[in-house]
Amino acid sequence: MSILKKALTTTATAAALATALLASAAQAETRRIALVVKSLGNGFFEAAARGAEEAAKELGDVEIIYTGPTTTTAAGQIEVINALIAQRVDAIAISANDTDALVPALKRAMDRGITVISWDSGVAAEGRQMHLNPSSNPLIGNTIVKLAADQLPEGGDVAFLSATTTSTNQNIWIEEATKVLPNYAGINVVVTVYGDDLADKSYRETQGLLQTYPNLKAIIAPTSVGIVAAAQAVTDAGKIGEVNVTGLGLPSEMAGHVKSGASKSFAIWNPVDLGYAATYIAYELTTGKAKAEPGASIPMGRIGTVTLDENGEGAMSDPFTYDASNIDEFSSVF
Repeated sequence: MSILKKALTTTATAAALATALLASAAQAETRRIALVVKSLGNGFFEAAARGAEEAAKELGDVEIIYTGPTTTTAAGQIEVINALIAQRVDAIAISANDTDALVPALKRAMDRGITVISWDSGVAAEGRQMHLNPSSNPLIGNTIVKLAADQLPEGGDVAFLSATTTSTNQNIWIEEATKVLPNYAGINVVVTVYGDDLADKSYRETQGLLQTYPNLKAIIAPTSVGIVAAAQAVTDAGKIGEVNVTGLGLPSEMAGHVKSGASKSFAIWNPVDLGYAATYIAYELTTGKAKAEPGASIPMGRIGTVTLDENGEGAMSDPFTYDASNIDEFSSVF
């Protein structure tokens, strides 16, 4: 073989090797998935972050960026989104503080090739590729009313204590709960108040409910911050046994109130599973292994699969009821 042929062969071999190494490096590229929450310091979202890290460990080539604003505002989340765009993350999975206000920032992210999904609290369709509901909205709405009605066989006045007026999931759940009220004889909703997912404001709003509606029998709080604050306010007012607090909460935060009787029962999905599922979905989409389109079934690891409807939405699982019979078992988990 001539020197020239040897040189060409060596060059071709080196080029092929370099191509193979580059392909291997691309396959092993770490995907940076940002889990953007409504606010930092919230136990529900901290549990979701643990699930995200669990999924990242299983997948092996994922780095989780857990972030969010310090208060539950759209402006705070927009700042976070803009920072993530600058960092050129691969995916943003967000629980939104506002349905519409985040859309322009998230559209900019998608225009730059960033996968965007919402989970827990949704973004308008034009601002994300798909949305993961923690459960079926109608089922959640029915569940939170049923939890109150089960303790009121003769009916009575109830009130909703929600998060913010713009919180997507809270508004949908209360709307669905209102639809099924005719199924529960004697249950009368007197008012909906908003604690902005702040413990102190939720506590004050509950105090106002107890003073304004002396015949109040139950407070339904479909927010993990609000339900704890409401239960504490009922306790401090000496109303245990008179006013039952229910809704959606974390077992670790509600255990004491279940044992005291301030809350007979409440429900929630597992936030660890929710963060885990959102991470898996974001990974499947950003790697091109799945597409967010109507009818698509997207893997969620150990959770199973989620099937998207015509609006690009899917439900993870049914909510689960916690009461005195199982609170100890789950309070040590999340």
